[in-house]
Amino acid sequence: MNYEFTTVGALIGLAVAIILIIKKLQPAYSLILGALIGGIIGSGSLVTTVNTMVSGGEGMISSVLRIMTSGILAGTLIKTGAAEKIAEVIVEKLGEKRALAAISLATMIICAVGVFIDISVITVAPIALAIGKKSGYHKEALLLAMIGGGKAGNIISPNPNTIAVSEAFKVDLTSLMMKNFIPAICAVVVTILLSTMLSKKQGVQVTENDLEQKEDKNLPSFIQAVAGPVVVVILLALRPVASIVIDPLIALPVGGVVCALACGQIKNIREYAEFGLGKVVGVSVLLIGTGTIAGIIKASALQYDVVHILKMANMPAFLLAPIAGILMAGATASTTAGATIGAQTFAGTLIKSGVSALSAGAMVHAGATVIDSLPHGSFFHATGGAAGLEIKERMKLIPYEMCVGLTSTVVAVMTYVI
Repeated sequence: MNYEFTTVGALIGLAVAIILIIKKLQPAYSLILGALIGGIIGSGSLVTTVNTMVSGGEGMISSVLRIMTSGILAGTLIKTGAAEKIAEVIVEKLGEKRALAAISLATMIICAVGVFIDISVITVAPIALAIGKKSGYHKEALLLAMIGGGKAGNIISPNPNTIAVSEAFKVDLTSLMMKNFIPAICAVVVTILLSTMLSKKQGVQVTENDLEQKEDKNLPSFIQAVAGPVVVVILLALRPVASIVIDPLIALPVGGVVCALACGQIKNIREYAEFGLGKVVGVSVLLIGTGTIAGIIKASALQYDVVHILKMANMPAFLLAPIAGILMAGATASTTAGATIGAQTFAGTLIKSGVSALSAGAMVHAGATVIDSLPHGSFFHATGGAAGLEIKERMKLIPYEMCVGLTSTVVAVMTYVI
């Protein structure tokens, strides 16, 4: 076993990063500082620590480039109204009687076609609140339906977390997305059941003040709205279907351009690209910070010690994958950061243990959706604000969200075992 840093040092560094994030220091800086402290405490020299951090950050560049170009698709879907149109049509087709199912599916699909999960919830929220007011559903049930649907869509989307995991395990992005399709379906079914159950309890009712003022929005048709995502799916599917490799770095922005063309808004593509870039800059910077601490953890004895503990407990090595995703996402309160650290740190160990790269990636990714929405992360507050819930009410949803994430994780593990 060759390692540069001790397990204790790596854990202390991670703990420092968590504390700083909770204290509201910028997450990327928190991770970088945690990596530096962890490396030095972990018996590394200052030079070795910094070099390892830089190497870890450099390892994220390919993911960052793909994520930056994905902003063109996300920005175009949002600014053209395509995402809103997709949600609107799904809710209309399923009707008020199946409102919670419609809201869950709408959020799932919007997230799955390339809109980030927090933006997916924010996009669907006005529609959900309006139908909730009419149908008598309270905010907690509506928000759970959106979050659960978003979690399901997030593990089958070309979003930053999926890209980062596919890069870490060196697997095809489309194959990784499809690997978690059944876990995603199970997660959305559980979401519908839980939100329906929650709707029968007391909650905060939707009022007129919560509803957006109606305005004449020039939304595209449904065919126009789905044109971009359909092109992305076709381009990414060419690799497994016809052995024609179209990298996400090309497929995702092409989908954005097609969406703008289909919606008759190609003249605004520069504006949409700038908007999308603004949405992914934060994630890109976070991933570089994530890479620094992932580099320290990867070069430490932590992975060997964890495997040793699993063997002592007579637990199979593949369980390291979901456990890594769960713990790292909980620590950072971020699906992207948690999935990235878990994948970057344990990819080599899992593959050496005989776990296929694709299955390991799917389990890490699914695990990262279990406790990723804790209060020290932005997703908790962004989604609570979208539904107009106070922190106290928003906190009550965490156990339900955990059940949704655990569902997809357990199913992902079962698909590997079976």
